[in-house]
Amino acid sequence: MTALGADMRELVAGYSPRSPRDRLTRADFALFFTDDEGPVARGDGPSHATASAFVFDPSLTQIALVFHGKGRFWVQPGGHLEDDASIVAAALRELEEETGIAAGLPSAPLVYDLDHHALSAAFGRCASHLDVGVALVVPANSPLTLSDESGDVRWWPVDALPHDVPEGFEMRVRAILERLNA
Repeated sequence: MTALGADMRELVAGYSPRSPRDRLTRADFALFFTDDEGPVARGDGPSHATASAFVFDPSLTQIALVFHGKGRFWVQPGGHLEDDASIVAAALRELEEETGIAAGLPSAPLVYDLDHHALSAAFGRCASHLDVGVALVVPANSPLTLSDESGDVRWWPVDALPHDVPEGFEMRVRAILERLNA
């Protein structure tokens, strides 16, 4: 897991804040990932890293979301890090597991966001996730497959997201889209 800790530390250091919220988030992440031994595994404590994928169609008008069973909300596919080669590889693995979409590595420069969010008691001993959300564009009409982990999976218009999304989710989607369009 040291490689994932190093990767996380590099992503945090390379994150370019565009707002006061971004600066605070990067500083918060930096507290957790001061070296290659940061909390990347579920067993590393109640607050640990996760990886997710913000998946858009080529027109950037549709986003693939899963209905999270524990959280009871619509969100980008993602989850805990495992024996992954990198944070991006973890996001791609989670994407395929939760939606059936097998995507290749995103083009450079990598577009991503950082989000440290608290979790409800439904998540057991996990108190918060330090999530790296990677932006991906997949072919139009990519078919989605429902997994055992999700209650539903579907494409949503980015300008008409479902009402039951986590707090701040719409802002994260807008920020990712701004970065993709830059």
